[in-house]
Amino acid sequence: MSQYQPRPPSILDWPRTLAYYLYIALATLVLGLWGLPQALRGAEAANRVAGVWLGQMLGAARVILGLRVEVRGTPPTGDCIVAAKHQSFLDILALAQACPRRAFVMKREVLRVPIMGWFARKVGCIPIDRSRGKEAMKRIIAEVEAARARPEGLGQLIIYPEGTRTRPGQRLPYKHGAGTIQRATGLTIHPVAVNCGMFWPKRGIPIRGGTAVIEFLEPLPVGARSSQVMELLEARIEPASDRLFAEAGGAKALDPAG
Repeated sequence: MSQYQPRPPSILDWPRTLAYYLYIALATLVLGLWGLPQALRGAEAANRVAGVWLGQMLGAARVILGLRVEVRGTPPTGDCIVAAKHQSFLDILALAQACPRRAFVMKREVLRVPIMGWFARKVGCIPIDRSRGKEAMKRIIAEVEAARARPEGLGQLIIYPEGTRTRPGQRLPYKHGAGTIQRATGLTIHPVAVNCGMFWPKRGIPIRGGTAVIEFLEPLPVGARSSQVMELLEARIEPASDRLFAEAGGAKALDPAG
């Protein structure tokens, strides 16, 4: 069996997953309290603390779960939009570690999560109230422009075009957010394909070992209409994600009887 396919289901998957979640809860508490004084100095310091936390999360996944992430392509380093397929919490961790100054557009409810929510705001994540429609998008664009005007800049703004997690092999309609933000700001969009849901399922249990992949694809040019941008974005992300899905064994790898 290839390392890029999930480890066959085992009765040990459940205790390994439980042990991992217990570890990350403790690590989040300890690192959050340790990093609080540093993060008060600003976004750059908060990002350093976040980097340590991400290293712990992914390092523990390797040791406890036997789960690794391979990053393909070239992650961006300057101000830009990163538009990615979203299948599980694993792709959040992997994208955040790959992007040196990461900031997510996220549901505002996440900011209420103890420790994690506070740090998310400090590193520049932008909350969104989906019920506000156009008003929410105007606020996002305003926050993006304000961040770009700061000395440290915006960083890599990570957006999930489908707006929610999907199962491996599943497609949902793309929302206009990434295209609208690019149109308003002139930022380059870097598409990302993933197959993380093959190993770490949408509901989060049980997690299986192996090597998941996130792949940074060719950036999208600036200047097209929002609708054209979203069509091109979907045309790049979906086939690439399907390719990674097949590389990991496709539907057969997800079948406990397979």
